[in-house]
Amino acid sequence: MAFFTNKTVVITGASDGIGAALAKAFAKQGTKLAICARNKEKLDTVAQNCKELGAKDVLTVTTDVSKMEECEHFIQETIKKYGTIDVLINNAGISMRACFVDTDIEVIEKVMNINFWGAVYCTKFALPEIIKNQGSVVVVSSVAGFKGLPARTGYSASKFALHGFFESLRCELQPDNVHILIACPGFTNTNIRNTALTATGDTQKETPLEESRLMSADTVAKAILRAIEKRKRTIVLTTEGKLTVLLNKFFPKFIDKKAYQKLAKEPNTPLKKWK
Repeated sequence: MAFFTNKTVVITGASDGIGAALAKAFAKQGTKLAICARNKEKLDTVAQNCKELGAKDVLTVTTDVSKMEECEHFIQETIKKYGTIDVLINNAGISMRACFVDTDIEVIEKVMNINFWGAVYCTKFALPEIIKNQGSVVVVSSVAGFKGLPARTGYSASKFALHGFFESLRCELQPDNVHILIACPGFTNTNIRNTALTATGDTQKETPLEESRLMSADTVAKAILRAIEKRKRTIVLTTEGKLTVLLNKFFPKFIDKKAYQKLAKEPNTPLKKWK
């Protein structure tokens, strides 16, 4: 993909999972990278890997995307170093698993602050440069942004909010020829379920899924790179995800029941058993 060579690519939440896979995939294309996350040690390891894979340069900035001033600092440091931004990928995110009736409201706020506001903050500060370059803004979302999932109220709310925000922004930016991609990977083999929040805000520390059977982060990264180059609007990557989005348009009550039954079978589910 010579399309990306020498372009400046910014990725949030790049210390592991899809973010790290994206950084490495772009590194192979000879890009200049700016990556951020909260864990400096993991971030530095990803940066070193990217340099070995062929990145022109890699900037790392330890950042909590839920804080506006840290997002602004990250974007300013990127522009200071590289002079511009061509692609922004809002990947940083956190999940949750708890029934709303049992959930501390601070858990919902934390999920929204990271997943939604983190993307809004970074986009706000990077957008002038992206407009200049007629570049791309990407948000890594989820099928949960099309279909609300039980025991994921805060997570689904954050993804629905992202879809509304970026669809509106896409409409606004038509005269500027800015590309906006909403990428929905489906269940992917990452650390997001281990770090998902419980009803009290503690981390779940274990996944309820058989991770080895899920789509790999590298597969997701390759699909996102192709979608950026082709300037696609939205991608849903799994067959299950595509069926869920399609059938929910026509048979929402049926999909409500199926979603509940599926997630109620997870180990240690907070959902009541229902036949």
